[in-house]
Amino acid sequence: MSEVATLPTPATIGQPDVVSKPASSYNLPIGYLRAFITVLVLAHHAVLAYHPFAPPAPASLVTQPRWWPAFPVVDSQRWSGFALFVGFNDVFFMSLMFFLSGLFVWRSLDHKGAAGFLRDRVLRLGVPFVVAAGLIAPLAYYPTYLLTGTSTGLAGFWHQWRSLGYWPAGPAWFIWVLLAFDCIAATLLVLIPNWGAALGRGLAGLSRRPILFFALLVTVSALAYVPLSLVFGPADWFSFGPFFFQSSRPLHYLVYFLVGAGVGACGFNGGLLAPDGKLARRWILWCVAALITFVAATAIAIASFSAKGSPQMWIAIGGISFALSCAASSFAFLALFVRFAETRNRVLDSLRDNAYGMYLIHYAFVSWLQYALLKAALPAIAKGSVVLLGTLALSWSVTAALRRIPGVARIV
Repeated sequence: MSEVATLPTPATIGQPDVVSKPASSYNLPIGYLRAFITVLVLAHHAVLAYHPFAPPAPASLVTQPRWWPAFPVVDSQRWSGFALFVGFNDVFFMSLMFFLSGLFVWRSLDHKGAAGFLRDRVLRLGVPFVVAAGLIAPLAYYPTYLLTGTSTGLAGFWHQWRSLGYWPAGPAWFIWVLLAFDCIAATLLVLIPNWGAALGRGLAGLSRRPILFFALLVTVSALAYVPLSLVFGPADWFSFGPFFFQSSRPLHYLVYFLVGAGVGACGFNGGLLAPDGKLARRWILWCVAALITFVAATAIAIASFSAKGSPQMWIAIGGISFALSCAASSFAFLALFVRFAETRNRVLDSLRDNAYGMYLIHYAFVSWLQYALLKAALPAIAKGSVVLLGTLALSWSVTAALRRIPGVARIV
């Protein structure tokens, strides 16, 4: 089950303390890119109900196969364009989210030490995970239960929910995985006190040569992804209680997180993310590369469905094309924002500051808006647009209101 379709990633997830730093020490393009990726997550989830290959509504929550965690609400209106949009997002945006979350890790570790860093991460990630998984996810999945035809109210929902054998957490999976990666980073600090600085020095030379950096990232991430993909398949998900992750991708995501930590340790002024660096100056080439590699990855995926060769061979080829497309798209968006997002904007500042909270609560708004539009006489593209705009407005305004509460503001 490709539950990436339901989940994705956030503006200041894992690093909201950076927002409180003086403007001179805050990297504006990275902040705005985080906000943009959060909006992509909202858009991704908003259109899943209208995906051309979305499965039918389940007969009950416990019926197999259980596709509903990825598609809580499914509409009869479909649009093929959403398949390309969802597929493009799935290739890169979670990896880029982990990269962005890793950028400030070494700075925070070096400043707070392992114990202080972990206390901060448990507060800023652990507490939101409990709330998002424990409260927001069941609220988001209740419309799914209403569509089963077996609805007998909250008691019936709770009975089926408890019978699942696990606790679907929705997009909150990203939060706990990021917390786990932060624990790895803190453990490395204890075992190898200068690991971040050493990684930064190792990447410093490559960061001025984006093509070589790209080649290294593709190679390492493919080595992390392909073997697990061969063992578990590219779409399998592991679950234990509320803890979910895509079985083929944890090491791939860890690579992006640690590479982000190394790039952050290098600094932003003269490395990969320099506004006048080679990556930023050649943004057009990276955008073209992102398009070409995504088309190639899509063609390979389509060919694999009808190919008569070894399935393992096609999984390996598909894994390599995934690593290529993921890195190319990540570099393209980094180049675009480093090159052009240099001017402050009050609306974007607000979006950036509220993006983490929006990520945490948006899923409930998405599913209930999709449910409300089921009988509306509108085409799929119109419904997807309404759900996106409604989710964006509601999650943004609710988060801004909640952040007026001092205890909430300290976390999100």
